[in-house]
Amino acid sequence: MHWKKIIAPVVITVLLVLWFAFYLCIWTIAPIPLLLKLILCLIFMGLIGVSIYNLVCRILEIRSGEEDDLSKY
Repeated sequence: MHWKKIIAPVVITVLLVLWFAFYLCIWTIAPIPLLLKLILCLIFMGLIGVSIYNLVCRILEIRSGEEDDLSKY
């Protein structure tokens, strides 16, 4: 399998999710209005979800053997 090619996207995604989770925690304890907290939390949860979705798509691309996205164009 292509484990060496999967390691980098996983590491980057984990770091990115940790970064977004850190900001999510900061905004939940910040003394700001509740509506603004909810909006910011939804934004960061959305960014976490998109990052994980992108990782899954990238892993599926690597497994299918289509590692070069430029070959589509």
